[in-house]
Amino acid sequence: MNEILKRIESPQDLKQLSVKDLSHLAKEIRSLIINVVSNTGGHLSPNLGVVELTLALHYVFDAPRDKIVWDVGHQCYPHKIITGRREEFSSLRQHQGLCGFPCREESEYDVYNTGHASTALSAALGMAVARDKKNEDYHVVSVVGDGSLTGGMAWEALNQIGHLRDRLIIVLNYNEMSISQNVGAISKYLSYLVSGQHYLKMKDHVKSVLKIVPAVGKPMIKVARAVEEAAQKIFFPGLFFERLGVKYMGPVQGHSLRSLIEVFKKAKTYDGPVLIHCVTQKGKGYSPAKSNPERFHSASPFDVRTGESLGKDEKPTFSSVFGQAAVKIAKEDENVVAITAAMPDGTGLKPFASQFPERFFDVGIAEQHAVEFAAGLAIGGFKPVVAIYSTFLQRAYDQLHHDVCLMDIPVVFALDRAGIVPDDGPTHQGINDIVYLRHLPNMIVMAPKEENELQHMLKSALSYTHPVAIRFPKGKGLGIPLDEELKEIPLGQSELLKEGKHLLIAFGSMVYPALEAARRLDKEGISMAVVNARFAKPLDEKMILSFAHRKRIIITAEEGVTAGGFGSAVRELLDREKKFNIRFKRIGLPLEIYPVGKIEQIKKKYLLDEEGLFQQIKDFYK
Repeated sequence: MNEILKRIESPQDLKQLSVKDLSHLAKEIRSLIINVVSNTGGHLSPNLGVVELTLALHYVFDAPRDKIVWDVGHQCYPHKIITGRREEFSSLRQHQGLCGFPCREESEYDVYNTGHASTALSAALGMAVARDKKNEDYHVVSVVGDGSLTGGMAWEALNQIGHLRDRLIIVLNYNEMSISQNVGAISKYLSYLVSGQHYLKMKDHVKSVLKIVPAVGKPMIKVARAVEEAAQKIFFPGLFFERLGVKYMGPVQGHSLRSLIEVFKKAKTYDGPVLIHCVTQKGKGYSPAKSNPERFHSASPFDVRTGESLGKDEKPTFSSVFGQAAVKIAKEDENVVAITAAMPDGTGLKPFASQFPERFFDVGIAEQHAVEFAAGLAIGGFKPVVAIYSTFLQRAYDQLHHDVCLMDIPVVFALDRAGIVPDDGPTHQGINDIVYLRHLPNMIVMAPKEENELQHMLKSALSYTHPVAIRFPKGKGLGIPLDEELKEIPLGQSELLKEGKHLLIAFGSMVYPALEAARRLDKEGISMAVVNARFAKPLDEKMILSFAHRKRIIITAEEGVTAGGFGSAVRELLDREKKFNIRFKRIGLPLEIYPVGKIEQIKKKYLLDEEGLFQQIKDFYK
């Protein structure tokens, strides 16, 4: 195995291979991806679906001179393997290893860093315009998933692409999924264009039969192509893209190397923007991923033989606890609705969608729309809960400010993956939400110390009649028993967990590490009271000022950047109320680009684990 793959050091080596050899290479690449991801975890099913597409791109185009821009980057593993990173591939998503997304710092073949969806068309158009203005001659190719076309930014780009008509090749990778099953009118339209893979299989089968017919086979293929092009205009109306000024080619079987190579070569000759509609299958080549592509979109380590996850932990995730609490609350209040942006499974809302399908809305990869849509629902008398990953809610900052907070509309935002996020690197860190939320007018910012408090916070948030954001981390909870009855937390009220002379006030996930560090500090003669802040806004001012008046040391701890974060809020309170002669320290994250790694590794690096807190506070006290 890997007899061909071990000879591939760069895309140039592909050009010496036959199509038959490329097909064997595709199998070897799939085998490598499955084996590595089974150990490291990663985006398995989307990468298995683009192996032939990637090989054909690099076979036809001349990277890195030609620029290939991957939207999102969930499907870049085959690209990494054949661009000189095969030997490093086993370090995928590991600390100081390969990033799971395109990374300019890693390779000249990665021309654009991508981790969020719907960005590649805009970037690729910029590259194409820059090329033309400098009178240079190379191709720009943007590989976009059909899920990314649910994002408005992609359509803004298409609008200008059709207007400018610069030479640009768009490869639309159609597999009917983003992370979960695609939704919306655009997805239905693309499905109509394809009308199932039976059409593609039949087309390729007929072509292969005609090729072996002596003398008349090839002329018949040419006639068939003319008929097909005419039929497409009637039955497969890619004319929608044509009307935008983008030439439409397809649909093309995305696992047929011959078809892909042929259409890519044809696209190179076109003097203007062209969209190639490729139909692929997520999880191809590995039956567990093929039958359950959503689960294997971002897989944890698994047994290759069975597909079963390794190292199962019985403790529930924060996401699942949030989802269960949403269901419980919705049973009691028919006005509660749930919204997500293409993440029903990742945000824990699948049970809600199953029990209340008429009250659940997946808007696709469209965070800005999700926020506006929720505002409209709230004005109409409903109680929307919008579940979006912290890093993705950044995309809707203007909507949060202009269309929710300024009007004081009661929308609840559940910010999953807040704080340090493992494996996915800098694009997915949820470390900025405290900063970009707490200064918004009328916004309430909360974070639970553990999973049981999370469900009480959701109940409370729906009662506050203001915009509310609840941030919580990725991964398992602490195993805290869940209360059956949900209670409301008084707005702005903190929780004293340990008595002491000085104040250590921690926010969210930092509470339990702070508590353990404080117990160790007691043995060093350093007496720290530990308070679970619960709220970054509004603060429990009475509690904080009581320590300040007694001229105590005050230390804050947060899993977010300290510049403008929770600690800044406490410092601002002290400065505003009175000039206290106290010693004050903020513990949190610096303004840096964060590496790939496990949560424990990153927390240790930045001294945010129990040991790091203990040492920082001990040194500061001295």
